[in-house]
Amino acid sequence: MTRHANFKRRVRARAAKTGESYTAALAHLRQSSPRTLDPASVRLAVVQSAACDDPGDATALKHCGEGLREMMRQAHAQGARLIHFPEGAICAPGKRRMSSRGPAEIAEANWARADWAALGQELDSIAELARSLGVWAVVGSVHPVPGQQRPFNSLYVISEHGEIATRYDERLLSHTKQSYMYAHGSGPATFTVDGLRFGCALGTETHFPEIFTDYESLEVDCVLCSTTGGTCADSAFAAEALGHAASNAYWVSLSLHAAHSEMVPSGVAGPEGRWAARCADNGTPAIALADITPTAGGPARPWRRKLRAEMATSQAQ
Repeated sequence: MTRHANFKRRVRARAAKTGESYTAALAHLRQSSPRTLDPASVRLAVVQSAACDDPGDATALKHCGEGLREMMRQAHAQGARLIHFPEGAICAPGKRRMSSRGPAEIAEANWARADWAALGQELDSIAELARSLGVWAVVGSVHPVPGQQRPFNSLYVISEHGEIATRYDERLLSHTKQSYMYAHGSGPATFTVDGLRFGCALGTETHFPEIFTDYESLEVDCVLCSTTGGTCADSAFAAEALGHAASNAYWVSLSLHAAHSEMVPSGVAGPEGRWAARCADNGTPAIALADITPTAGGPARPWRRKLRAEMATSQAQ
């Protein structure tokens, strides 16, 4: 703890001397100092990847899976401990492609056309590579439930041992998802990597501050928010990610599909509400890296939590 406190003092001293933000000063010192000076951190790779929208096309699913695994190798080579992929990284089924009435009319999704065996094989291959590389991976895909007509839109959290550590099912679905495609999830999901706690969010949940304040109360250090990015509100996602990071004083990683990166590239927002790392905005698959540090122990969070609780109590009276 002493070494970590000393490093933080060096960061603050540089920020005061140069006029840089804390996040910028932190990035500079990490580049010029051995990582052992900042042991309480997790190197996160946020990804923007190519998309597949047909869960029945085994060839396309395999090609997409191979691309994800290559990005895992690249991230590992750059020291990543945790790799964050978009919503539907393995497959993000298109609403018109899945419509039971054909592409001309959006209707109840026909999940009988999904190749569940091929989807499962790609997930298994990603898990095996995570075990081989010794990294964690958070990957979006569709999760079938036996006896249930609709699947979940999910994030699989794969541990360094190649096991599913937890799964997050999207709770606040868009109108189309809720009307025609998915069952909704029932609760938050958190997991811990090297002492830091992470939470998960999906799809349009970036629009809902309640999701993020809930994770703040669960004392996460970072929320991993995965979306396709394929809505008219693309530009809002980036602004909201920065706002959630600043108002909750923790990190927010935003991962989108590469096709939408020209408007909003994937990136990691620091606790001060500034981008600590961003992918290229050129429509191609890419990786950006940020070293996630603890945030739950700072003075801002418990104070803001206290004020929120007092406000809720006052309104209830």
